[in-house]
Amino acid sequence: MDGTRFIVAGGFIDGSGADVRRNIFMAVKDGIITAIGSAADLPRNDGTAIDDFTHCTILPALVDCSVSLSQSPSVDREVRLSTEEAGFAEKAAMLERHIRYCHAHGVQGVAVSDDITDLREHYQKGEAQGTIIAIRTAGRLCRSWHDCTAGNSADGDFLKIGYSGNIEEEAPPHPRLKHEDLCRILQHRGEKKAVVVANGRQQVKEALEAGCDAIEQGYLMGEDNLRKMAGKNVLWIPSVLRAKNALDGAGTGGDVCCRFSLRYVAPGKPVPGAEAFWKKRLAAQLTQLRFARKLGVTTAVGTGAGSIGILHGESMVEEMKLFIKAGYSLAETIRCASENGARFFGMEKLGALTVGRQATFLIARGTVKQLPRKLSYLEGIYIDGAPSTTYRKNPVWMA
Repeated sequence: MDGTRFIVAGGFIDGSGADVRRNIFMAVKDGIITAIGSAADLPRNDGTAIDDFTHCTILPALVDCSVSLSQSPSVDREVRLSTEEAGFAEKAAMLERHIRYCHAHGVQGVAVSDDITDLREHYQKGEAQGTIIAIRTAGRLCRSWHDCTAGNSADGDFLKIGYSGNIEEEAPPHPRLKHEDLCRILQHRGEKKAVVVANGRQQVKEALEAGCDAIEQGYLMGEDNLRKMAGKNVLWIPSVLRAKNALDGAGTGGDVCCRFSLRYVAPGKPVPGAEAFWKKRLAAQLTQLRFARKLGVTTAVGTGAGSIGILHGESMVEEMKLFIKAGYSLAETIRCASENGARFFGMEKLGALTVGRQATFLIARGTVKQLPRKLSYLEGIYIDGAPSTTYRKNPVWMA
């Protein structure tokens, strides 16, 4: 044969937003998809290599557009402090662990908010084929004009600017960036795309006026700003899980990491009024996301993994469930969790599964109706047309 591998699937979601297809085959040669068609039309020649996944659904690899790989998501304050004070070797080991968590949950691309330049170089030297997932870095988060002019983000693939604190923070940890400085930073960013973390009507409005390429979080930004984003084709990374995670913690009287996770659970003290506050904040963000879908705003999934209580890899499914709760179809949600992020951050080998594209995809056992839940325990992962040599089903996780 000519080296073509045929892969047969009972369900197929290509990541473009198109409807689910049933009983298809995908032909792959040299890591590239060369044909997609009905399984009934599959060539039946002796010696043809066929991978039979008729009991499974195939979908694109996932992309998480907001991750901190060098931070621990532990809800235990002592664990987080010890992580911050850890030596290089310990931090490198944690980075590798978080990358493997992402890979195992189908997240094959991440946009990283923290400065991991040295850690990534160390990790890649230890891997025979480099990193097992695509990583795009912003360097250090820009919170001032000095941060950018000092070269903290010079080596980054994109620019990330903290114009607001994260929505779950009681108060921003740093003084707010001035609007004129934000404008100057964006005017001097060159060819790099700029993601601005902004919440509230005024701050999102100012970020859009300054010329950002994407808004991350965008809580309470209002319908007018969403209309502007639709008109300017500005990407929105809503990070709904931040509010959901805060609500789960408030509702249980403690801190909970991804409700169904066994990796991190810790007790805490209830805060009066917190549950009602976060329930309202979550509902408002879901309403905005529903309106964004109606307007045609381009949206992408970004979990904020590495923040308190938000796990690497595992949180992706939880954020996708929230998109579906906001009215997105499964096919639309998978496009937001794959193609939209891959295109924005220039991950050429990831994204929609179409002829001529790289054959990197996930295999979920069971029917389409069991997604996205089944992404938490994948049947398999294919990288460049072949089974991943790194992925192991049912791994034993370490804290």
